[in-house]
Amino acid sequence: MKRVVITGLGAITPLGNHVNDFWQNIIAGKNGVGPITKFDTDKFKTKFACEVKDFDAEAYMDKKELRKFDLFTQYAIASTDQAIQDAGLDFAGMNDDQLAEVGVIWATGNGGIGTFEAQLEEFHAGDGTPRFSPFFIPKMIVDIAAGAISIRHKLRGPNYCTVSACASSNTAIISAFDTIRLGKANIMIAGGSEAALTKSSVGGFNAAQALSKRNDDPETASRPFDAERDGFVMGEGAGALILEDLEHALQRGATIYAEIIGGGMAGDAYHLTGTPPNGIGAVLGMKKALSDAGISADKIDYINAHATSTGLGDLSELTAINAIFGDLPVAIGASKSQTGHLLGAAGAVESIISILSIRDGIIPGVINTTKLDEKIPAGLNIILGKSVKQEINYVLNNTFGFGGHTASTIFKKYEA
Repeated sequence: MKRVVITGLGAITPLGNHVNDFWQNIIAGKNGVGPITKFDTDKFKTKFACEVKDFDAEAYMDKKELRKFDLFTQYAIASTDQAIQDAGLDFAGMNDDQLAEVGVIWATGNGGIGTFEAQLEEFHAGDGTPRFSPFFIPKMIVDIAAGAISIRHKLRGPNYCTVSACASSNTAIISAFDTIRLGKANIMIAGGSEAALTKSSVGGFNAAQALSKRNDDPETASRPFDAERDGFVMGEGAGALILEDLEHALQRGATIYAEIIGGGMAGDAYHLTGTPPNGIGAVLGMKKALSDAGISADKIDYINAHATSTGLGDLSELTAINAIFGDLPVAIGASKSQTGHLLGAAGAVESIISILSIRDGIIPGVINTTKLDEKIPAGLNIILGKSVKQEINYVLNNTFGFGGHTASTIFKKYEA
């Protein structure tokens, strides 16, 4: 099968609206949390989140276009435009046959939930006449970001959306990886976006007892593995990756960030929102990723854990990691301590962190965590505090989602 490499990156995040800014803030240990500004939180149990700041959608599209797209699609278009430019791709200069070899697999967990909420509020505030926007449905549906990216650049390769809750964009990356290595495309745009900081989402996650309510100290609320963690911190944004057939990338002289060599997906088959104490789905997903990559567990230098800062979820994942990696000195990080949980976009944004960790030889430390949960298996090498310098050749990135979805990807330092 074909080798697949990463040749472009783009990001809209709570820690910066460009990959370079985002990465510098990550390795500096910055925190993206702050008060929710998108709606009045007076009656909500959680009043903070990791919002995208200073996003200028008009830098990417005009006002007429903006009216057609929910914020999650705007984030998708902006991050993919960045990634396309970063990869040095000129789709306008390609012929129809070449464009047929370029596809888009874009993920989201909630799609246009902001549009859905706003339109229903407007309807119920009126006289009952259904005066819905003609853009209501195309702005709301989860696949529309993939379609919009394809239309924007005239890309006629495989085009669809993956939805597996918080594993969605890792699933998209694995699907894009498979598409190229099976010879069904030369280039794939993959990633995910989320704009779910809405009243219904925050209220719904509060009702499910999933969110932190540390309103008196929100800066330390996202604290994976900590004994006093009380739930995750919601985030928003997007991450985009350009995956490319190695031969194609070399022929056009592309800069190569890293190689993707394995992906594994599995199911917990356990609970709608909970994770099993033995982490069986995570174990299976990671084992499948290692098998797919053709490497043993001792090759992995760094695991970017899913690590949402929830009581059962963190322990389940670390139990699974311990079952495979045991006493191996693999470093374990948790970037959600800085970005919050970007839901369907988490896998893509955390893939960018994984890839740049390989490039720069840096493992971001877990911030906010001061006292590890005593139930965590002994001997695990969790990197707390400041980022550390270390040569990294292989990174495993985990994402898990409501419904028992698990997805793990493995990136490798590129060698000719």
